[in-house]
Amino acid sequence: MTAAHDIEQAQAVAQYLADHPEFFAGYGGVLANMNIPAPHGGRAISLHERQLEVLREKNRALESRLAQMMRHGQDNDAIAEKMQRWTRMLLLQSDAEQLPEIVSNGMSEVFAVPQVALRLWGLGESFANKPYTLAPGDAIIELTHKLQKPYCGDSKDQAARKWLPAEGADTRSMALLPLRKGADPQSFGVLVLGSADADRFRAGMGTAFLERIAETASASLSRLVA
Repeated sequence: MTAAHDIEQAQAVAQYLADHPEFFAGYGGVLANMNIPAPHGGRAISLHERQLEVLREKNRALESRLAQMMRHGQDNDAIAEKMQRWTRMLLLQSDAEQLPEIVSNGMSEVFAVPQVALRLWGLGESFANKPYTLAPGDAIIELTHKLQKPYCGDSKDQAARKWLPAEGADTRSMALLPLRKGADPQSFGVLVLGSADADRFRAGMGTAFLERIAETASASLSRLVA
């Protein structure tokens, strides 16, 4: 017999037992005398012992999943608390000119993002000499206009990397968060987050949390737009 034939027979037996659970009721002796190899080698064990081992394995898997869910819940609670604290800082600021600093510093101090840069355009003349209004370049503005959600990934080909500390010499991953006024399809700025950790803002990661940051920052900073 070939290995394929053996597998086919085994599958047929397994399917028959699954379809006819009453089989062992009529053949109790088979069940009582059945011994199977232990899952990790060693002596043969009864079917009853094997069933108990399977249940223990399922319990361990469930405990692991539960622990993971609890960790995720704790992480989500921590993120929500940080988001609330940062939003409160923005809402309490009556001087609109201080908002760019609060947005940037909040990323570092509240969310522990090691590298942060902010660029805004289309602001009034009174903001012309501010560091966050330094000409970003048409290419970056056009790129930001096209972003429908935050970009996350490698920083090596991103011109905005040079805005980060040491011109991004230590940056391995970055996120670009487009800033928009309401439903305006055109952006008025971009918030740049960088990290020396290549996985901090990796390509393909979920961006829901970053989208909330972009929306909140946009709502606050839109007060500066002419």
